[in-house]
Amino acid sequence: MSYAMAAPLQEAVYQHLTSDAGLNALIGGAIYDALPAGPVPETYVSLGPEEVRDRSDASGAGALHRFTVSVVSEAEGFAAAKAIAAAIGDALLNGTLVLSRGRVVGLWFERASARRTGRAGQVRRIDLRFRARVEDN
Repeated sequence: MSYAMAAPLQEAVYQHLTSDAGLNALIGGAIYDALPAGPVPETYVSLGPEEVRDRSDASGAGALHRFTVSVVSEAEGFAAAKAIAAAIGDALLNGTLVLSRGRVVGLWFERASARRTGRAGQVRRIDLRFRARVEDN
């Protein structure tokens, strides 16, 4: 197994999302790898948890990364958050992620979960789970 592509994959996802014009039109650049100190916008996107499993084979080191991208919003209703979630999926699945080490063999959407959180359920959160198969080269 190689965990060596974890940071390059995270960087590529972040760069790809921050450079997507359609997503940025909806979120205004509020895409974070780590939340900033102080107040955050009413709606933002955050890179989240990751699970990695070995997928090495005779040809070399590889891994299967399951990672989460979250939409968090205090806006009324789920409509705006769902539009942003759809734009995230479009950006990741219709583009090419370029890693500084290794390569993405495939990228798939696995599932999404939409729920209310926070005090009195005032925060809407959509967690999008993706699966990426990477190989070292």
